[in-house]
Amino acid sequence: MSFFTKTAAIVSGAAIAATLTMTAAQAETTLRGASMFDEEHAFTKTMRKFEELVAANYDGDVTFDLRLNGELGVESDYVTFLNQGVAIDYTILAPSNMAKFAPSIPLMDMPFLFRDLDHWNAVLSSDVLKPLEDELLEKASIKIIGYTGGGTRNLLSKNPLVNFDDLAGHKMRVMGAPIQAQIFSALTAAPSAIAYNEVYNAIQTGVIAGFENEAASIQNLKFYEVAPNLSLTRHTITVRPIVMSGKTFNGLPSDLQAAVLKAGAEAGAFGRELESREDGVKLQEMVDAGQLKVSEFEGRDKMLEMVVPVQDAYAAEIGATDLLAAIRTK
Repeated sequence: MSFFTKTAAIVSGAAIAATLTMTAAQAETTLRGASMFDEEHAFTKTMRKFEELVAANYDGDVTFDLRLNGELGVESDYVTFLNQGVAIDYTILAPSNMAKFAPSIPLMDMPFLFRDLDHWNAVLSSDVLKPLEDELLEKASIKIIGYTGGGTRNLLSKNPLVNFDDLAGHKMRVMGAPIQAQIFSALTAAPSAIAYNEVYNAIQTGVIAGFENEAASIQNLKFYEVAPNLSLTRHTITVRPIVMSGKTFNGLPSDLQAAVLKAGAEAGAFGRELESREDGVKLQEMVDAGQLKVSEFEGRDKMLEMVVPVQDAYAAEIGATDLLAAIRTK
């Protein structure tokens, strides 16, 4: 056999070996997920849809290991795991929980940002949030692959909150991003950041008198047991990115990356429709069961006026004035 024939055989053998290795790697791909909730929660259903869509759009074999009910901790833990590329590969997160790595990211979930569901959907269906996505990937190595959410957040409390007199000095839990505390401080409340898994006990023991949340999570974690009064402030329509560890994503074969991105976008649309549709239903279920007493908040229009300077100052501080304007006019 000539030198060139031998060389060709070696190169051919190496190519076959590489192909077999890649095929084996594809066959062994396992993606690990985490949810703080059970199978009935919209977040879990959305991640199941994501898994289904990835499998449908990828020719190789991929398996999913989704841990439920907070088995792997809370969202702040998930952020650390994703950043380090350990323990989990994909999940759904509140933007405020990623603020420690990407300070601008909570802008997408800022209270009173969206006029209504149509405005919210228009923003999430566009590329207007791409600057925030780029910052998150660069600073946190967390890649946004889709957007879900759609729950309307209101104030939940031990005692009724129906006007500004009730809200003044109200000790409430907010998510960790500074803008959350700034907004509710401007509304005269007394906000503090408390870990999500400590909220129930904190209300029960009087450390706080309430917090803010959407219907699905109130129902799923039975927060109505310690805070049975819900005040309709409608201050947030949730934005919940479907995220993947950047380290994980970069290590996937290109065709699996493509399947993940397609599935993330489609699962996000699925989740947004699901949660926005279920939100009112779940709230009514709790009312009908006598678990919640719901009141309109008197003076919501005044709330909208009071928070605009806070929003503007926050956007200016993080260099996102143009981005905030783009969101408002979308």
